[in-house]
Amino acid sequence: MGFYWVRFIFWILIVVSSLLLIGGLWKKSWKVIICSGILIILPSLYFGGAENWFRLLVLFPLIPFVLAFYIKNRI
Repeated sequence: MGFYWVRFIFWILIVVSSLLLIGGLWKKSWKVIICSGILIILPSLYFGGAENWFRLLVLFPLIPFVLAFYIKNRI
């Protein structure tokens, strides 16, 4: 069994995006939350070709963008 770079990059993007989202919410930094949303777009688009409820995961990047909009307009 070989090493799968695509799977490795997929999980790295998910972990880094999650850490940026938590850090951005902690510091209330809308720029960091936008970076989190941008990083989660590629893994979520992978599920866009699914034939079942996994297709709804394409909408997951909207969460960081809505949070960033809310934080930017509140401060």
